[in-house]
Amino acid sequence: MDKTIYSRQSQCLCNLLVELWRAAGLTQRELAAKLNRERNLIGRLEVGERRLDVVEFYWICQATGVKADVVAGKLMRELEEVQSTRR
Repeated sequence: MDKTIYSRQSQCLCNLLVELWRAAGLTQRELAAKLNRERNLIGRLEVGERRLDVVEFYWICQATGVKADVVAGKLMRELEEVQSTRR
């Protein structure tokens, strides 16, 4: 199994997260404040330099006012699409 951090699937996750906080009208700094984290953590997530665990995913969804299960469903569909293009 290849490392996932620089994969197309990981990029899908990064893009989706950025879409979430921008749709919520949040900057990196504002999202970081809501999560009680440093701004550079959000920046590293945005460019795919840092992995994200499930709990952090949930917290980001909560901070942006979107239900995590809805976001996860969208992410799974995107990941399936990426996977099907690799075959």
